[in-house]
Amino acid sequence: MKRLAFSISAALVLASPGLAQSSDLLIIGNSAPGMVQRLTGSGDLARLRSAFEERGAEVSLATGADADAMRSAFRAFADGLDATTDDVGIVLTGQFVSTIAGTYLLPAGMERLSLAAVVADGFPLDAVYAVAAEYPGRALIVLGEVEGEDDMPAGVSVDLPFQDIPQGVTLAIGPSGNAARFADRLSDATGEDVLPLAREAGLSLLGFVPRELPLFAGTDITLPQISPDRNTQAREAADLAAWEKAVSANTEAGYDTYLAAFPEGQNAAEARQRLTAIRSEPFFREKQAEEDLALSRDARREIQRDLSLLGYNTRGIDGIFGRGTRGAVTAWQNANTLPASGYLDADQIARLDAQAERRAAELEEEARQRQAQLERQDRTFWSETGARGDEAGFRAYLKRFPDGIYAEEAQGRLDAIEERRRSQAEGEDRRRWQIARQTDTEAGYRAYLAERPTGAFVEEARARIEYFQNNAEQIALQERAQADEAALGLNDTARRLAEARLAELGLQPGAVDGTFDEEARRAIRRYQDARNLRVSGYLDQATVVRLMADTILR
Repeated sequence: MKRLAFSISAALVLASPGLAQSSDLLIIGNSAPGMVQRLTGSGDLARLRSAFEERGAEVSLATGADADAMRSAFRAFADGLDATTDDVGIVLTGQFVSTIAGTYLLPAGMERLSLAAVVADGFPLDAVYAVAAEYPGRALIVLGEVEGEDDMPAGVSVDLPFQDIPQGVTLAIGPSGNAARFADRLSDATGEDVLPLAREAGLSLLGFVPRELPLFAGTDITLPQISPDRNTQAREAADLAAWEKAVSANTEAGYDTYLAAFPEGQNAAEARQRLTAIRSEPFFREKQAEEDLALSRDARREIQRDLSLLGYNTRGIDGIFGRGTRGAVTAWQNANTLPASGYLDADQIARLDAQAERRAAELEEEARQRQAQLERQDRTFWSETGARGDEAGFRAYLKRFPDGIYAEEAQGRLDAIEERRRSQAEGEDRRRWQIARQTDTEAGYRAYLAERPTGAFVEEARARIEYFQNNAEQIALQERAQADEAALGLNDTARRLAEARLAELGLQPGAVDGTFDEEARRAIRRYQDARNLRVSGYLDQATVVRLMADTILR
């Protein structure tokens, strides 16, 4: 029996009835519905289904699928594989992303992309690999990619790794439209033209790439049984030894040497494929040198932290080397007159770490000096304003130093003044002021002044109006900063570590409990101000890098 898993997009889900024992066709897909029309001339895939059924395939179809539909369709397909299955083919179309856990096909209509959503709802490519690995030399996987956003959340990348393709499995990858055209022609394909058709459709071939792939031949192929003699056994042993030597070297010269000795050897196709990969990668040796280091995720985070400290934007500290990190590495290498490969070796990592440690020490010294200067200015200004004990002095101090050394005292004194006025004010005045305070907007305070021009809280209202007029940009910044902090996804442990670090620095964040209350926000603002960071009171990537990025993001 032949069994084919095929994915293409449509706005429907179908399941074919059971047919005679021959081939099976599983259709799962999440690319644009319009592709179906362009591919088949009709929106129901009837012609394509009929073409495969005429060759003895049983067709199951799940398209525009959510997480459950993708898994159910694949499970039904995998359960149907048995001893009569000759070969398998799997074609998936849609948006693919990778995480530290593997590569996933996203379900149709995923609204909010996050690492948790990808892992929970995405269809894992590892499941496809597991099935295909059972049919070495007779397994074809086709991936049709749909372009998505380059700006991925932390832990998610659009770069797809393919080093885990199982032995003997052929993988063809390209744009979803190319994959669709190839799928349409598969119904007429034989072992001789499957791979040429893939190339003609503009797909790249990876993994096991033989001269012919014996899929969908229509008839069974019986190979002659040959009893190996001693010469054959000796040559096979020499072939294997030469191949192992070439793989160990993993260089262009090594694979060339193997092919010169065994042009038709057992591993000749894979040797040619690896040669193609090496020659198409201008920094293959540098890439291999980095891979040989087997960097852990924590080690990769440390490298990203070092780059960020030196001013190179990695677009996240997540332990995944995507486009942002590779670009940052390239920029750092250029600045240090190193070959700009985007890949790091052990010596470069040591050099990068030393530069980052030196820069961190410089930044902390600059912060210490700036903090001391700010404190001198703070104390001097307090002696001329708030220390005199009047309302005007307290307001002047808070306007200049809203998070200053005496901010809590000044605000407490103003609150006491306001409370006395509230107790002395007539009922209607208190009620109108309470409404203004609850809304806490410029319009609300103006409404109070219009209604109560001689009210007890006129000065407070004017002060709040002045605040809104002078801090429009800061208020907008606060909203962006809240979103930036939320995007970091910090858990309670990370928040407690941040508060503990702020406390160590003497910035008074309050209780170290993982709750960012007003005391903690003020401590963050003080930390940011002393380091010339964006002052918002919320943690962003730059603040985390300076504070404790190598701990918070683990």
